[in-house]
Amino acid sequence: MHSSLALIWTVTAATTLLQAANGLLQALMPLRMQAEGLSINSIGLVAAAYGLGFSSGCFLAPAFIRHVGYIRAFASLAAVAAVVVLAMTQAHTTLAWALLRGTIGLTFACIFTVTDGWISARAISSHRGRIMSFYMICTKLALMVSPLGIALGSIDADGFFMAVSAVMSLSLLPIAATTTEEPPAPSGVKIRVRSLFKAAPSAVVGSFVVGLVNGPVIAITPVFGVSIGLSQDKAAALLFALQAGSLAMQYPLGWLSDRTDRRYIIAALAGGTSLVSLLILFVSASGAQNLVLVSFAIWGGLALCIYAVCVAHACDIVDPGQIISTVGTLLFSWATGVTVGPLLGAFAMDLMGPKGLFIYSAVVSLALTVFVVMRIRQLPRPAAKGGFVEVVPSGAAASTITARNDTQSPSRDDAEPQPQSAASAVARADTSS
Repeated sequence: MHSSLALIWTVTAATTLLQAANGLLQALMPLRMQAEGLSINSIGLVAAAYGLGFSSGCFLAPAFIRHVGYIRAFASLAAVAAVVVLAMTQAHTTLAWALLRGTIGLTFACIFTVTDGWISARAISSHRGRIMSFYMICTKLALMVSPLGIALGSIDADGFFMAVSAVMSLSLLPIAATTTEEPPAPSGVKIRVRSLFKAAPSAVVGSFVVGLVNGPVIAITPVFGVSIGLSQDKAAALLFALQAGSLAMQYPLGWLSDRTDRRYIIAALAGGTSLVSLLILFVSASGAQNLVLVSFAIWGGLALCIYAVCVAHACDIVDPGQIISTVGTLLFSWATGVTVGPLLGAFAMDLMGPKGLFIYSAVVSLALTVFVVMRIRQLPRPAAKGGFVEVVPSGAAASTITARNDTQSPSRDDAEPQPQSAASAVARADTSS
C-alpha cells in the first residue's frame, strides 16, 4: 500500500488545491446569486447546469485523455476553469451564471476522470478502499476548510473569485512537476451505462442517487442556512460541517468496505442518510444552531461517503482494462443525478419551505436503501476482479510499466478469492509535446 501512495501523491496534491478552490466557490456562488436577487429556483437551475456540463464532460473525457495524456489533460483543463471563474465576476443574470457554471462542470468532469482514473489504476481490490479513502480525505480537508473563507471578505466584491482562480492555477504545479510516469492512456473507452449496470447495478444506481441527493444539498445548503435564520458565515459553515463529517468517516468506511461486501456499506449509508435528514428537520425547527451543525456533520459522514464506496465496488468487479471506462460511467451516472437533483430539491424547497430540501433527501435516500437491499437478496456476493499498475518513478523519456491483474474466481458465492494471473511487463512510449 505504501508503494501505491508514493505513486499518487502528486495527483492528490493537485486535486487537493483544486478542491480548495472548488469548496470556496461552492459557498460563494449561491450567496452571491441570492444577494443579486436570484430566486431559489434560479439557483437550482444554475446548479443543474453544472450537472449538465459535467455529464457532457464525461463523454468527452476519455477521448481527450487518450489524445493528450493524463498530465496535459489536467493542466489544460485546470487553466480553463481558472479563466471561467474570473468571468463569473461579470455574471449578473441566470443565463450567464448557468453558462459559466456549466463550463466549470464540463472541465471538472474531465479533471475528475483523470484523477479518479489515476488513483483507481494504482490499487488492487485488497486495499482499493483505503487508497481511495486517503485520496478522498486530502480533498475533503480542502473542501471542508475553504468555505470558512467566506468570513474573511465581502461576497459583493470580486476578491473571492480572484482567489479561487489563483488557487486553481496553483493546482497545475504538482502535476507539471511530477517525476512519476502517468498511467497508460485509455484506448477505445466509452461510457457504458447499460453494461456496467448489468455488472454492478448497486454502483450505478448508487452514484446516480448520490447526485440526486448530494447535488442539491451542497448547492443549496448556504441558502438553506440563511433561510432558517443563520448568518452568511454560519450558513457557509454548514458546508464545513458536511465535509468534516465526511472526513471523519471516510477512512473507517474504506477500511470496513475492504472487509465485507461493499453493498452492505452502501445500503447502511443510504439508510442512515434518510434518518439523519429527518433529524435535520427537527433540530433546524428548534433553532439550536450547534445541533444544526452537528446534524449536518453526521449527514456528511454518511451521504458524502457513498460515492467512494460505489467506485470501489464497481472497480472490484470489472476487468483492470475497463477501470477508466467504469470511472467515467459512474461519474456520468452521478452527473445525471446532479443535473436533475438541484431542480427537484429547489422545487421541494419552494413548495414546502426550507424543510422541503431534507424531506426530499430522506425519501430519495430511502429508495436507494431499498434497491441495494433487494440486490443483495438476489445476489449474495458478486465475483470480484482487481487491477494494479505499478510504475517506476523516472524522468526518462520512456518507462516500464508492470501490470498486475488479480482475479477472484469463487466457485460459489462465499468462496475465498483465488488469484489467477501473473504479472506482465508493458512498455509505454512518452508522448512528445
